[in-house]
Amino acid sequence: MNPFPLPVLGFAAWSGTGKTTLLRALLPRLRQRGLRVGCIKHAHHDFDVDTPGKDSYELRHAGAEQMLVASHKRWALMVEDERREPPDLAELLPQLNTDLLDMVLIEGFKAEAFPKIELYRAAVGKTWRFREDPHIFAVATDDPQSLPTDCTLPSLDLNNLTELEDFVWNFCQTQKKILEAWA
Repeated sequence: MNPFPLPVLGFAAWSGTGKTTLLRALLPRLRQRGLRVGCIKHAHHDFDVDTPGKDSYELRHAGAEQMLVASHKRWALMVEDERREPPDLAELLPQLNTDLLDMVLIEGFKAEAFPKIELYRAAVGKTWRFREDPHIFAVATDDPQSLPTDCTLPSLDLNNLTELEDFVWNFCQTQKKILEAWA
């Protein structure tokens, strides 16, 4: 049985490739199709979502290990959990309310085992990752000429949002049917 009840799809790429930019462009398009999408993003550094001087920030820094902030528009949960390694995806996914989502898109976590699309820009000057990661099942590049001849994976145009949107939509629909059959 699948431990997570929703389709999960990642976008793996080297820093500077445009993962966040792509997700910002895809999310409204997927929402227009009626998909409720959750996102998990890996951060490589210290980060804060609340602002110094705000009550939530002050309470968290005063020692609250979990700080939930809520308004009529949104809520956010910050959890202080200092450790040597960041939490893995299996620990983070159950934090999402799956009753309110249709799928989850992941930015980063490229070393973990889940379905991923590799994003590649030749101008970034990095190597392709699909050879080392068996969980990459498609690639998207802004330069089809840069695609290695040994790549047999589906290839998408990184600059064609409609093509990428359709691919993500189809992935979600296919995975939902598989997950329903497992339930």
